[in-house]
Amino acid sequence: MKTGFVVPYASEREFADLARLGEERGWDGVFTWEALYGVDAWVNLGAAAMVTERIRLGTLLTPAARHRPWDLASKVGSVDRISGGRAVMSVGLGALHEGWTAFEADEGRAVRAKKLDESLAIYAGLLTGQPFTYAGEYYSAQPTDFMLPPDTPQRPHPPVWVVAAPSPGRHRQASLERAARWQGVIPAIHSPDPDVPKTVEDFSAVVGSVRRLRQEAGLAWEGYDAVIEADSWGGFTRLEPAEPGAWEQAGATWWIESWWTVEPGPEGLAEVRRRVEAGPPTA
Repeated sequence: MKTGFVVPYASEREFADLARLGEERGWDGVFTWEALYGVDAWVNLGAAAMVTERIRLGTLLTPAARHRPWDLASKVGSVDRISGGRAVMSVGLGALHEGWTAFEADEGRAVRAKKLDESLAIYAGLLTGQPFTYAGEYYSAQPTDFMLPPDTPQRPHPPVWVVAAPSPGRHRQASLERAARWQGVIPAIHSPDPDVPKTVEDFSAVVGSVRRLRQEAGLAWEGYDAVIEADSWGGFTRLEPAEPGAWEQAGATWWIESWWTVEPGPEGLAEVRRRVEAGPPTA
């Protein structure tokens, strides 16, 4: 099982410095998040790519529904080329908050879901290569040979991890089906109540459902990723059991530390640096 960490708040240079430290301390991945207005996630990752050689570089997560898909494909493709094939993109519908609604109205969950699927289809089609045609409800693309970028090192495109959760009582399990079509799943098994822990049984159930859907679609399971968001420092989320080994046995291929309760500012940045320097959990 690989290990990674999310940097909750940092400038571009600070993020690159933490990525380099993480690589030195044995972490396998460093992740950032996307804001409508703020530090650009893919600029962060591109800066980190220039000062690292091995560590994976990704988002946790990208609200792809609010991107124009050709812009998204351009950004992820650039980071993959700069890094020599280390980019990964996590996607979901996005958590609505004032940093979003200050600039864009909520179009509703159903619209965001349709836009997410169309955005991913065009992302993959463009990076796989021309000629590519797509006609959707919200986005479309026609074949072009105008100033095309070089291929990405990862073929057919940098991997996509999808947030997914069961929908009790529904015949269609849209988020699970979406995750099964791509390269990884991030089971959304956390409760809004921080005192309610994530359980390995819930995680295993989501992973098992996605595996079954991939088998039914004739898609390979080998190389597919299953991600657990953790916090070994105890602030953001609790896991039962807390030991990484139990989650690996349940199918997790990535353990990603998400330190969202660290406050922004110099003291918070120093705390993130201390945790990165301590290295990944081993128990």
